[in-house]
Amino acid sequence: MNIIIIGPAHPLRGGLASFNERLARAFMQEGNEVSIYTFSLQYPNFLFPGTTQFSSEPKPNDLNINVCINSVNPFNWIKTGNALKKIKPDLIVVRYWLPFMGPALGTILRRTKKNKHTKVICIADNVIPHEKRPGDKFFTKYFLKPVDGFVTMSEKVMSDLRQFTTTKPARIVLHPLYDNFGEKISKEEARQNLNINNEDYIFLFFGFIRAYKGLDLLLNAVKFLKEKDQQKNWKVLIAGEYYEDRTQYEQLIKELNIEDRLLLKTDFIPDSEVRNYLCSADCVVQPYKNATQSGVTPLAYHFEIPMIVTNVGGLPSLVPHQKAGLICKPEASSIAQAMEEMKQKGKDAFINGLKEEKQKYSWSVLTKTIRELAAL
Repeated sequence: MNIIIIGPAHPLRGGLASFNERLARAFMQEGNEVSIYTFSLQYPNFLFPGTTQFSSEPKPNDLNINVCINSVNPFNWIKTGNALKKIKPDLIVVRYWLPFMGPALGTILRRTKKNKHTKVICIADNVIPHEKRPGDKFFTKYFLKPVDGFVTMSEKVMSDLRQFTTTKPARIVLHPLYDNFGEKISKEEARQNLNINNEDYIFLFFGFIRAYKGLDLLLNAVKFLKEKDQQKNWKVLIAGEYYEDRTQYEQLIKELNIEDRLLLKTDFIPDSEVRNYLCSADCVVQPYKNATQSGVTPLAYHFEIPMIVTNVGGLPSLVPHQKAGLICKPEASSIAQAMEEMKQKGKDAFINGLKEEKQKYSWSVLTKTIRELAAL
């Protein structure tokens, strides 16, 4: 098949770009011709909360990436859609994660489908966004209309999708493993690379720092745990870029007097460094206040690190309690209790469960499901 993936890719950075590039390789391994159409302008600067939208990593030589979509220029949407209409790909796989993208992607897909040939399958990361804005429903409805079928990666997103369409085919597929960040390395090597004490027990909070991810809950949990556990042999490593005002977190850290329990690496983590952070950890903590699914979960599975997750959204279904990790309430005291239990049990108590669960997270399951939806 001639397949085009529409969504973030190099030179853009982040989890969506990594996912799309890995998905392209999965389709290519099956003998398909694959191109990625990504953004020349993804977000206007005033809408982007981080320091830069662009990767410092070299361009992948094995992928055909077209940098051409301008998210705010309707003339560009028409031009791109007309170009794709002429190419007549058999299949377009389009990512949808934010209603802001609805007008651009919806217009491109409408123009493309005038060729009466191309099927469109959407991988929906979010249908109802974490942070709601005026126009969300309208933009999402506009985007959904030209799509032929959907893949979601959690029950929560499927439920949200069914508020908009009940007739179009949709399937749930677990977020595949992020196996494109290299193989697992020893904890000792990873910590040496990051200059982290080899004797400490390390809890890891990983990824962009946004309000719904509950870093404030984790910081308060650290205060609880510090008061209960006077030993100095544990730390919380916070690794990820602030996507909102950092001042509130810095003030909270001072108020709680927990600076001595934190390792702060609050810059963007490039792809080449990801495995050092995961492999240095004894446990990954996801203290989310709400969630659909998380790209951090398959990362933890790939590197076989047990998780603490809150019982919100799709997280509990992805991390079986007492098997691949621990589930707690989105409350500081509950998170602290789970951290204490995890520390007592140790990583080895979960390793067999992690190895068993990670077998479910296959890229071939996703590509097969997309092809089946396109054939309907």
